[in-house]
Order: sequence, then C-alpha cells, then structure tokens
Amino acid sequence: MQLLKLAHNCLNFDFIGTSTDESSDDLCTVQIPTSWRSAFLDSSTLQLFFDLYHSIPPSLSPLVLSCLVQIASVRRSLFNNAERAKFLSHLVDGVKRILENPQSLSDLNNYHEFCRLLARLKSNYQLGELVKVENYPEVIRLIANFTVTSLQHWEFAPNSVHYLLSLWQRLAASVPYVKATEPHMLETYTPEVTKAYITSRLESVHIILRDGLEDPLDDAGLVQQQLDQLSTIGRCEYEKTCALLVQLFDQSAQSYQELLQSTNSSTMDIAVQEGRLTWLVYIIGAVIGGRVSFASTDEQDAMDGELVCRVLQLMNLTDSRLAQAGNEKLELAMLSFFEQFRKIYIGDQVQKSSKLYRRLSEVLGLNDETMVLSVFIGKIITNLKYWGQCEPITSKTLQLLNDLSIGYPYTHVSEHFSFLGVNNQANLSDMRCRTTFYTALGRLLMVDLGEDEDQFEQFMLPLTAAFEAIAQMFSTNTFNEQERTLVGLVRDLRGIAFAFNAKTSFMMLFDWIYPSYMPILQRAIELWYHVPACTTPVLKLMAELVHNRSQRLQFDFDVSSPNGILLFRETSKMITTYGNRILTLGEVPKDQVYALKLKGISICFSMLKAVLSGNYVNFGVFRLYGDDALDNALQTFIKLLLSIPHSDLLDYPKLSQSYYSLLEVLTQDHMNFIASLEPHVVMYILSSISEGLTALDTMVCTGCCSSLDHIVTYLFKQLSRSTKKRAAPMAQESDRFLHIMQQHPEMIQQMLSTVLNIIIFEDCRNQWSMSRPLLGLILLNEKYFADLRNSIVNSQPPEKQQAMHLCFENLMEGIERNLLTKNRDR
Repeated sequence: MQLLKLAHNCLNFDFIGTSTDESSDDLCTVQIPTSWRSAFLDSSTLQLFFDLYHSIPPSLSPLVLSCLVQIASVRRSLFNNAERAKFLSHLVDGVKRILENPQSLSDLNNYHEFCRLLARLKSNYQLGELVKVENYPEVIRLIANFTVTSLQHWEFAPNSVHYLLSLWQRLAASVPYVKATEPHMLETYTPEVTKAYITSRLESVHIILRDGLEDPLDDAGLVQQQLDQLSTIGRCEYEKTCALLVQLFDQSAQSYQELLQSTNSSTMDIAVQEGRLTWLVYIIGAVIGGRVSFASTDEQDAMDGELVCRVLQLMNLTDSRLAQAGNEKLELAMLSFFEQFRKIYIGDQVQKSSKLYRRLSEVLGLNDETMVLSVFIGKIITNLKYWGQCEPITSKTLQLLNDLSIGYPYTHVSEHFSFLGVNNQANLSDMRCRTTFYTALGRLLMVDLGEDEDQFEQFMLPLTAAFEAIAQMFSTNTFNEQERTLVGLVRDLRGIAFAFNAKTSFMMLFDWIYPSYMPILQRAIELWYHVPACTTPVLKLMAELVHNRSQRLQFDFDVSSPNGILLFRETSKMITTYGNRILTLGEVPKDQVYALKLKGISICFSMLKAVLSGNYVNFGVFRLYGDDALDNALQTFIKLLLSIPHSDLLDYPKLSQSYYSLLEVLTQDHMNFIASLEPHVVMYILSSISEGLTALDTMVCTGCCSSLDHIVTYLFKQLSRSTKKRAAPMAQESDRFLHIMQQHPEMIQQMLSTVLNIIIFEDCRNQWSMSRPLLGLILLNEKYFADLRNSIVNSQPPEKQQAMHLCFENLMEGIERNLLTKNRDR
C-alpha cells in the first residue's frame, strides 16, 4: 500500500508548476520528466501495474487503477510515434484483459477508477491512433457492452457514468475528422449507448417513484452535464436516435393522454408518464442542441422537426391543464428544450427554408420563425401567469425572455404583456425576477416604441398608477406597509432603464420620472435609510439612471437643456440624504456591516462615479453660480469614506471596485478638491492607494495605478510651477497639498518601492498600468530611487548584479525631466 501511494504521488506531482485545477479531470496531461523516459518505454512497467491489479485484494486495487489513469495520461512528447503506438497497444491490451475478467469491477472504487481510465484513453489519444491498435475491434465491442450494462444499472455509481459518457462523446465528436482507413465501428456502437441511456432513464422513473428513491432530475447540474455529453453521442447515427425518440415519445404521450381522459387513473400512473416525458423532453432538447457538433443535412433538420412538433403538442396539452395541475419538472424540461431550440433555429444565421420549419408548418401551422416566436412569447406569458410563485421556473422563463430580447426585434410586445400590470405582479414572487423581466421587456419594447410617446405612456400606466398610490400614502402618512410596493416598482423601473439604451427612449423615461416621481424616491431614502431591502433597490435605480450607457444622456446636444445639472442635483441630494442618515447608525455588528451599511455606500460610490464621468454635466457651473450640489456630494463621499476601516475597503470586492473606480475619476478631474482636504484625509486616501496596489483584484490594482499617476502628475506640475521664476502664486489648496507631501515623503517613496518590486519580482498582470505612475514617482524621488536601485542590485547574486545594473541604466536612458507622453512611453 505504501509503495502504491508513493508511486501515485510521484505520478500526480506537478512537474512544471502548472497546478492544474483538480476538478477538470478530463483534460489532464502528466508532464513526466525526460529522465524517466526509459521506465515508460519499458513495457514491463505498464505490465507490472496491470498484473498487480489482478493479483491484489480489492481494498488495494483502486490505487493501482489510479496509477494507471496517470500513466495513460503521460505527455505525447515523451515518445516518438512508433514508441507511442507501442505504448498505447500495451495500454489497450491491459484494458481488454480487465474487461474480460470484470469480477473486481463490482467494487465501487475499482469501477470508478476504471471508468476514469477509459475516459483518459480518448482524452489523451486520437481516434485515428486507437483504431490502429491490433485489438481495437474487440476492445471497442467490450467497452460498448460495459457502457450499456453500466447505464442499465443506473442506480450503481451514478457519478462514474460521467466518465463513460465523456469517452463516447469524444469518440463521436472525432468521427468527422478521423483519417485512418481502419474502421472505427462507432456507427454500430454509439446507437447502442444512446439507446441504453435513454431507456434506462425512462425505466428508472417508476422504480424511483415506487420506492421513494432520490430522483436524478433533482440534480440539475448532473442532468445538464449528462445531456451535454449525450447531445454529441445522439447526433452520431442520428436517424436511429430520432426513430427511437419518436417511438418512445409517442408511446408515453398516448398513455399520458389516455390516463388524463380516464376517470379512474391513479396518481402514480400519471406521475410515471410525466416523469418519462420529462426525460424525453430534456433529451430531445439536448440532441437538437447537438446539431452544432455535426454538419447537418436537410433530412436531419426534418427529423428535428418531427421531435419539435411532438414537444409543442405536449406543451399545448400541459398548458391547457395548468389551471388544475402542473408538473414543475416537466416545465423545467420544456424550458431547457426551448433554450436549445432557440440557439439552433432562431436568429439571423438560420436558414429560413429549413425543413424543420416546413414540418412545423405541415403539422402545427407554424409557417415561419415569427410564428414560432409567438409560441415562445405565449409560453413565457403562461409561465409568468401560473408559475410566478415557483422561483426555478420563473427565473428560467425570464432568462429565456432575456435571451430572446437581445438582438432580436419582436413587435407588438406591449399587447402580449399588457396583462402584467403592477396589480398582477404578485405573480413574480421573487423581487429580482421583476428587474430581469422589465429589462427584457424594455429591450423588446424599444422596437415598438420608436418615438411614440403615447404608446410609452400606455405601457407605463401600471407604474404611473403605483407611483400615484405611493405618493398618496406619503401625503397621508399611511406608508408603513408600502415598502414592498415601492421595492417592486423601482426594480421594474431599473429593468426598463437598463434596457433603454437609445437616447429617444431614455429621454421619454427621464421626462416621465422627473420631476414628477423623483421626490418619492428621495422620501423613501429619508424614511427607510436603515432598511437595506428598501434603500438598495432605490439606490440601484438611481445609479442606473445616471449611467451614460451608449451616450443616452447627451443632454448637451441641446444647448438649452438643464437636464444634466438637474439630474446631478437629484443625485447629490440622494447621496447626501442617504450618507448623512446612514452615519447615524453608529456601531454596526461586523456580520451585519456590509448588508446594513457598506452595500448602500458602495452603490453611492458607483452612482457618484457614473455621474462624474458621464460627460453630461459642466461642473465648473456649480461654483460659478454658488450651487453647493457638487460640494455636498463630495463632502458626503469623504464622510462615508472615513467611516470605513481600510481593511473593509479591500475585504468587500464590490466596495473595492466602486471606491477605487470613483477615486480614479476624482484624481483625474477633481484633483483640486483632493488637494484641499485635511492632512489626515489625504493620508487615508494615499494609504488606501498604497494597499490597493498589491490587491489580488486586477481591476482594483489598475485603478490604484491610475489614481497614483494622476496624483503624482499633479504634484510634479505644482513643484515645477513653484520653482519657475516669477511663477504665479499657487492656489491655497495646491500649496497645502505640497506641504502635506513634503511632511510625509515616506508615503510616495513606499509606493515607488511597491511598484518597482511588483514589476521586477512578481507575475505582474497589468504591466502597462504599473508603468504609468513610475516615471512621476522616480522624478519626485530621485535620490530615493538611486538608493532603491542600489539596494535591489546588491540583493542579487554577484553574477547577476551587472546585468541588473544595466537594466536600470537602460530604463532611464534618454529620459528627460518631464511627464510628456513621449517621455513616459520611452
């Protein structure tokens, strides 16, 4: 046992430091050192492990198979072609011997490791190589029989089936590319594997229901993985797959219909047929999705049509019964089918003359893609109407709607979805679903709207009514029960705002919400600042409204429009209101601090960043006219920032990203504000940049580099100005900022050291970003840079010191004392 563990550890060793993800078992190559080559060329090494497997007790033999799995995965480059063919031949012989004497495979661990070994045969060898092995015909027959038997015993080692299906998926996918003259015989065996999988899943339904066993359909991830594999296997010899599915589907569908029409049918019998149909619908969706794996023919498209007709007919039957009863698993299978069908047969790249559409026209009267889309939309509406309380069905239905809404124009949407007013929105029990629904609906609606304001008003009627109701409650102080209504409403609005990327449609929304309903959002923040379930959706809506996505907020095209300033004032008011109130919470328990406080602050940072960088507000106007909106927002930002410990800034990823991206904008466009801050605030910000430089999140690190570059550039310019003769007197804030920096030179020096160390000694993923502040840091700290350079050079082994010294010389060669772009780039 100890020797086997040692051998296994040696074969599992990460020889080249790639530390592959252990979960991705399928694509593993063992990078054996070249010095071990002779051991693997010697066939007795491989033979030893196969002999051991047959000789020792089942408690030890799984470890032997684990070693063989690794040996089968030895890198190709260890052998020449002849050596590799010989090695593969011995490997296949060993596998054949195990299959001919399968007694030990009744042990679960042996069985599992052997399935892994079979999968490695194909992941590490090409079908063209396998067919040339002398015993290939016999071995592929034995593997097929072993697979069929395994699939039939579906309750035995279900997690091992993945490896067997992986083997057959890879074999089937290789068929179009195999160049060898030897027969691969997969046309004989893949239909057997496909049939075994399908029939075994159907036969399992009755046993699972009868004995109360765990249903594999409850494990969505496992089912999807197996279906992905089957999709390729089933498309190999597709005529046989299709004929089998048609036969089995017709049998189950007929039995199901008869049971529904009979007055004395048992619930168990109906459940069995629904279970069988669930599997069949999943499998039909999968094999249709598998069309991408093979060059498809007209005949195969017609076969897809036969299958699609049957699923749609079943859907009509089940939908007609939803008022009385429905089957959640069957509905999820339908949605999986729709998703596969959408990927293959809906969109610009699809042949509209496809024989699939011809078959749909003949059987169901669906003459073209538009009519099929109507079926999709009808199904989505039906699901939202009857399954709103079922989160899995609702979320998958909305995902389908979302996928349809991206890039595919669909007209008359508002007619289809008019039933979903706010009063009916209890149908969407999960609040997040509402945002997704309105995002997709908004995308589809933009095709309808054009510039038709009347149609927009019509579409917004339910939301208008809801806002009016909330306004009435606020005016009469009867708002205690209305948080949920408001939350649903702002989620709906956020979905629409996210979807309206065109300037025309977004301006209709803006004119609708401002000024009429903005006070309601502001009032909600005042009232419920301490209730994140309410404030988070409101703040997220505001952050979406100020986001200048696709230049939809270019108010300045209309020079007389005050909209940009008005929108900023509302943003400033919301940030200030929320910020000042959230700071009154005092100490918050550590396990609640993100939910109660930091999440809202993070959204405020994102909101402020979006409005500062949107290019639709002239910020110089505020000071000119004595408007304190900008100053209030910035001062609130500082108060909020100082309430957050440095550790929290980096511990919460969303907070990190929103803070550092806001800081980047502030240091770029509002450096005078940063320079005017009190020394302790400046030091807090600089410390946060210093810590962020070494963050694991590349986005945070890149933002820090950019912010540091802006600060260093500002400092350098102010210093240059102060040393010029007859220089104009510096602004008071610039003078103060320079003074702070001169009082604390260690801060900038530390950052120079950090940046250099990352560039030289670490696997730097953002070299260009790191290089941006480097020149400014060096020019501000020339003596420190010289000392740092000497320290780094002297820390190298003597034989490398000259080369390192030369690197530093080359770095500064021809560099002038300025921060012009050409000089930085050099």
